[in-house]
Amino acid sequence: MIVRALTLDFFRNYLHLEARFAPGVNVICGENAQGKTNLLEAIAYLSTASSHRARYDKELIQFGVEHAFVKGEVSARGRDFTLEARLGRGVRRQLFSNGVRLKSAGELSGVLNTVLFCPEDLYLIREGAATRRRFLDTCICQLRPKYAEALAEYRRLYEHKTRILRDWEEHPSLLDTLDEFNLRMAQTGALLIHYRAHFVKRLREVTPPIHRDFSGGRERLDLRYETVSTVTDPEGSPRQILAQLLSHQESHRKAELEARQCLSGPHKDDLTVELDGVSAKAFASQGQTRTAALSLKLASREIFFHETGEWPVLLLDDVLSELDQRRQEFVLRRITGGQVFITCCEDVGLDRLGEGKTFRIRDGQLVS
Repeated sequence: MIVRALTLDFFRNYLHLEARFAPGVNVICGENAQGKTNLLEAIAYLSTASSHRARYDKELIQFGVEHAFVKGEVSARGRDFTLEARLGRGVRRQLFSNGVRLKSAGELSGVLNTVLFCPEDLYLIREGAATRRRFLDTCICQLRPKYAEALAEYRRLYEHKTRILRDWEEHPSLLDTLDEFNLRMAQTGALLIHYRAHFVKRLREVTPPIHRDFSGGRERLDLRYETVSTVTDPEGSPRQILAQLLSHQESHRKAELEARQCLSGPHKDDLTVELDGVSAKAFASQGQTRTAALSLKLASREIFFHETGEWPVLLLDDVLSELDQRRQEFVLRRITGGQVFITCCEDVGLDRLGEGKTFRIRDGQLVS
């Protein structure tokens, strides 16, 4: 998968940008606050229709402007595509592939896959469960369009149920709809658990060898998927999981009404990481947790390759500067193959990375 060209209008700090990239390594150099991260954010948006830094699309639009535009010329799956995202304040975004409007963001993942690694990801292990769920969701949404649809539906249902639980004492009639929302959340949640469990299964196969190599054979990494306690086999069929989710909902009904919070469902799932049999979150050093986080990201890249037959576009946002020399060298050895974008404050030198192109960014413009 290759992003051959990118056009931006009023996206973040870019008034207008047109750039063409190398199929190998692209190094984006420049001082802080010049738009290096924004560039990678735009590329990632064309694969997920979401941002790792913004909750709402309106945050991506330049101040004082009503609309923004992102267009990428992409080669993937033996074809050429033109992907477009048209963003506006107070209006629904529009996504296009070769001029045809897409019905959902999941359709983008059928064209372009990306793996983004930013400094915040180095704390993937130490952060709360929501950070690791976001990692799983971002990966699976690109591989399974049905999962992306189910995740969007579950989030919508969760917000509705949360409002019911929050306001039911003041408006008792809201409880008339609670059973319907519980059923639909359980149906959708069963799909999420099924897909998450199978992706974690792949991570358990791919990540430990990477981490063992990364740590010089000194550490053993294990992964475990934690979900609703009544789900005995997360890898089972959604039908089986549905019955177990409904049972968990029923047992927590009174507690939810009293707490006015949604206490049952996969929105509390977690991916636990262990090093040599103990919790990495609780006991690992900063260096160990960074190594584990890197291993997870590199594993996701390899899973994408095995699933699609093509390397996803790898986006490394100022990560090398956060790593010591040994970890830098390990990452650079593992990212051969496919297209890579690396942002940095100083020219890292293409001699270490292979054939490619170096850009310098200043005031929202790229110079090669």
